[in-house]
Amino acid sequence: MSGKKDYPTTPDGRYFVSRGRLWRCTDPRLSDSERRAAIKALMQARRGLIGTPDASEAAAQRAAVDAAKRRLGERGPVWWQDGAPDEGGMHPKNSSYASWWADLSEEARTRGES
Repeated sequence: MSGKKDYPTTPDGRYFVSRGRLWRCTDPRLSDSERRAAIKALMQARRGLIGTPDASEAAAQRAAVDAAKRRLGERGPVWWQDGAPDEGGMHPKNSSYASWWADLSEEARTRGES
């Protein structure tokens, strides 16, 4: 996540914490052009969802969002290759990142909870 709120990011760079949950970061191996193209597709699909009354069009836009998130490595198979499981969606205190979370400053934890 770049250019956005200063979310706490796990030391291994796999996740950031927002609303009290671990969210997978973008695959750092993507080239700048690949990352930019996927983000552009993601934003177009999200804009396409706004005010879409047609159910089939909304489903197509949701599928496009999912495809872009997969291209970014934020969904689907994990992008790291050490066999560690995907802990996305978990609260950090209930994950393998519990000690990291406990050691963060109160201010950093607050940023991750909001």
